[in-house]
Amino acid sequence: MGGNDEVRDGVSLTNLDQPMFDGADATKRDLVEYLDAIHGRIIPELRDRPLSVIRVLRGQAPFMQKNVPKYTPPWVRTVPLWAETSKREVSYALCNDRRTLLWFANQRAVEYHPTLIRADRWDRATHLVLDLDPPSDNSFPLAVRAAHLVHQVLADVGLLSAVKTSGAKGVHVFVPIDSQATIDEVAAATRAIAARAERLDPALATTAYIREDRGGKVFLDSTRVGGATVVAAYSPRVRPGVPVSFPLSWDELDRVSPTDFTLHTAARLIADGDPWANQMPDPQQLDAHLIEEGRAIPVARVQAMHEGKRRARARRIGE
Repeated sequence: MGGNDEVRDGVSLTNLDQPMFDGADATKRDLVEYLDAIHGRIIPELRDRPLSVIRVLRGQAPFMQKNVPKYTPPWVRTVPLWAETSKREVSYALCNDRRTLLWFANQRAVEYHPTLIRADRWDRATHLVLDLDPPSDNSFPLAVRAAHLVHQVLADVGLLSAVKTSGAKGVHVFVPIDSQATIDEVAAATRAIAARAERLDPALATTAYIREDRGGKVFLDSTRVGGATVVAAYSPRVRPGVPVSFPLSWDELDRVSPTDFTLHTAARLIADGDPWANQMPDPQQLDAHLIEEGRAIPVARVQAMHEGKRRARARRIGE
């Protein structure tokens, strides 16, 4: 094998000197080296969770892979899940060890999106998550301000949380929850938290699911629930310079930019510890009032679908 290929943990790594993608300023070797350096940090985030990855093959647009390919080695653990949207059974990988992670890296899997449920407990989410999505690429400080609103709402109901950059333009707030709450209850509580945060500063934050209704505000996305995926802490992103989703303490949030944490810098920053694991509180019980309040709030996606149909009808009548 040439200098372009090697074997690591029984995995053949090939074409290591190829560039990752336009604007990445990184090679496939950089991806492999980074993921291997942090495998002890990211694998606990992926373990036993059905995994979707975003792969970037040469000359192709990035694509999300849920179903494992036919040529997947037998030692990659998989779990079958019924996909309601495509009406078929999907075989998801479980990335439970270094060898599987290296295999994914060799497949040019850049982004790692685990579910919020574990394969052995389909009916329980392990975390309540708010995804704070600012209106444009350079408006990260707005997402930070919105995160502080969410932090305040959580503190008011006695819930502790951990926060990370999304690695793109936004911020993720994670609240670990115990197994008492059903997925529907977690969904309701998430909607209530978003609605409360919006009320704290309606000029900054919005729960409007339809993009044109957001008016340049930060979208408080409460739809990441249960079987939904969220990019893992420490996962790289398919964006210029390959930023990674990086954990921060609540007081660091105001002093950073998402581009501070990349494929080239992040491994060094966590060489001595695992800030995501260290900052993650113990699982907590959800407040019953929060769940009750959330039940009265329509599910954003469903509401948006009905609203879209209503607008289309109004346009047709207007014509």
